[in-house]
Amino acid sequence: MRKLRILSIFLTILMAGNWGKAQGRLSENIGNFKSYEKIPHGIEIAAERGKVRITAHTDDVIRVRAVQHEFAPDFSYAVIQNPLGEFVSVNDEPAKLTLTSKNLIVEVTKNPLLVRFLTTKGTVINEDEPNLGISWNGTEVACYKKLQPDEKFIGLGEKTGNFNRRGSAYENWNNDNFAYPTNADPLYTSLPFYIGIHGNSVYGIFFDNTHRALFNFGASNHRFSSFSAADGEMNYYFFGGENVAKLIQDYTALTGRIKMPPLWGLGFQQCRWSYYPDSEVLTLAKTFRDKKIPADVIYLDIHYMDAYKIFTWDKTRFPQPAELINQLKSMGFKVAVIVDPGIKVEKGYKQYEEGLKNNHFVKYPDGQLFSADVWPGTCHFPDFTNANTRAWWGASFEGLINNGVVGFWNDMNEPAAWGNRVPEFIEFDFEGRKGTLREAHNIYGLQMSRSTYEGVTKQMNNKRPLILTRAAYAGIQRYSAVWTGDNAATDEHMMLASNLINSLGISGVPFVGADIGGFAGTPIKELYARWLTIGVYTPFCRSHSEFNSVEHEPWSFGETVEDIAREYVTERYRLLPYLYSAFYETHQKGIPVARSLTIDYTFDEKVYQPEYQYQYLFGPSVLIVPTSSKTEFSKVYLPEGGWYKKDNDKYYEGNQETIVEAPLSNLPVFVKAGAIIPMQEAIQSTAEKPDGTLILHIYKGKNSSRFTYYEDDGETYDYEKGNYLRRELVYDPPKKNIVIGKAEGDFVSKFKKYKIVFHGFEKIGRIAANGTEVKLAKDSGNTASLIVDAGSNAITIAW
Repeated sequence: MRKLRILSIFLTILMAGNWGKAQGRLSENIGNFKSYEKIPHGIEIAAERGKVRITAHTDDVIRVRAVQHEFAPDFSYAVIQNPLGEFVSVNDEPAKLTLTSKNLIVEVTKNPLLVRFLTTKGTVINEDEPNLGISWNGTEVACYKKLQPDEKFIGLGEKTGNFNRRGSAYENWNNDNFAYPTNADPLYTSLPFYIGIHGNSVYGIFFDNTHRALFNFGASNHRFSSFSAADGEMNYYFFGGENVAKLIQDYTALTGRIKMPPLWGLGFQQCRWSYYPDSEVLTLAKTFRDKKIPADVIYLDIHYMDAYKIFTWDKTRFPQPAELINQLKSMGFKVAVIVDPGIKVEKGYKQYEEGLKNNHFVKYPDGQLFSADVWPGTCHFPDFTNANTRAWWGASFEGLINNGVVGFWNDMNEPAAWGNRVPEFIEFDFEGRKGTLREAHNIYGLQMSRSTYEGVTKQMNNKRPLILTRAAYAGIQRYSAVWTGDNAATDEHMMLASNLINSLGISGVPFVGADIGGFAGTPIKELYARWLTIGVYTPFCRSHSEFNSVEHEPWSFGETVEDIAREYVTERYRLLPYLYSAFYETHQKGIPVARSLTIDYTFDEKVYQPEYQYQYLFGPSVLIVPTSSKTEFSKVYLPEGGWYKKDNDKYYEGNQETIVEAPLSNLPVFVKAGAIIPMQEAIQSTAEKPDGTLILHIYKGKNSSRFTYYEDDGETYDYEKGNYLRRELVYDPPKKNIVIGKAEGDFVSKFKKYKIVFHGFEKIGRIAANGTEVKLAKDSGNTASLIVDAGSNAITIAW
């Protein structure tokens, strides 16, 4: 009997172990190579414990998919680029497969199956960690990469901590995180694209899996970096390229690029939870104009609605919304309103009745409608993965658009509900594929923004809207700007904002900003002043504050702060030609407007140091040095090249650290030597025409440089039909000339003259425009200028 009992226990343990492996309860890798076959664009490999597909998406982008059983039909809300590449050759050797594209080599070792990426010269860029590689732990799928000794990591979008992610781990699970700590994770967005840097190599990885995901960049280990998801496929794109800019360009070709934003969306924007009634909104607008502080957009938060019901107006607070918006329009203001996804459960409420009738709301597995409490009370939630629901949602904006609203602020779309625990088994359509919130959670904000964008653009008669969102997934740049959520009124949050904005840019999202002054809490006057001087040099520029906080308008902190606000906001409006042209480069190539120094100075170790990681380029040539409000001096690192202090034209050689004065009225800002900065005279809003002179600021440098100047009507999509103006501006020191290239496109510029301002030029003698001598005027300091007629032909300024 004793022997039988021992045998029984042994069999029980053995069966438990086998059952555990059968159920995937123990971590196991994909095993050894068995065979392969060719498929379109690449190969499919059969391995011991799964299958792998490796395809050449383009010459520089390789896609890797892996499953334990069978591949599901290909599906992505992020990827819009079709496969374009082919492998030039596939060589089957005893120990490995070698796949060669035009610009990359992929080696697949057979025992065990591991993937390695190399340059065409044979340099290893990235490789799987031996014995780990692609693995499963239950339903979790992971890919482990060998950690290089000097490897640094940047990207992943809206993540706290150091800009270099080395030694940290992060979770992607969109989260409503009010007044989040400055080390909080996760926040509101999931952007699973990062860049690795080691030696002289750079590469990118986009992990396109929308389940809860984890990224480990050597946290608590010295062996590997990894990315994993709670379920679904291993599905990643590997980007090889010459530099970080090329990686971003290829990533945004894959996931899409921003359309040109409305010009007014680049102006200063004022928001509060909440401005009401209508008389307060008009007073706000009038005060901006009376105080000569430029502004373009006023936001209406949740109190504009009837009992917080989406697509309605409170009849007491806003009895005549169309008339109000017309009055604001006459003052040069646009109106944006908040839009939350929750639809109140209320008989007779139009959106509730329509959603109920047409099956637009998400459900539990038993067919019962999911409901949760948010601002209006008990609500149902639209299924934005259903095309019919997206069309219905988009059509629901008709009333707001007819009233004159042109900005749409998508909030609470993580999705958020009181308790912050939406059940993960509620069901979604996924374009007929069917799925649950486990897969839909991270793309809910993306799909809501898509629904809003597609709906309002269809109704706005060729006019560009401003769409803003809190939650997002990869590809959000096609539809919306992003702000960094409910931050707090502290110096730490102000400094963190620069890292968040710059990391979002690296991750393909260029139209980004943070709530100036901090949303939660009350800033001291010094903090608001400093934050505003930084905020005007961010792509999206909005001051915002929470309910019951003290007023956060630019004049709310006394005359000194008001004067600083007026000066800096006015400067942003002067810079609009430069800023709009930078957005054109983003639209064309994906290169962000706010550019971490890691983009242009990737292998300069100093740009990764915590004390300098907040610095960034605003557009290609203006260096911003975010500085605490608690200090009047700032330690600055100037990368290679030459730099001019923007306020006084003092010249500094690059590759040096220096200390500069940084009073509240003078944020450290530098301009790159050789830069061409197009500007205009001051205006109070983009509805006001500038004076007709485009001012080209030229900063003396040793090397040739160029800038693409771009202009269109700033309002419509006619630029897609050729109604734009583009001119290549070239500064060529060896030839001692500046060339304003021939005008391209059908748009007639609003500028009739060009004023060329020379900075840092000690002596300029005779100067000519297209061979005809032109009078040179002496300006203040060490600058000089001349004025020439614009015309459409090329203009050469020689001295």
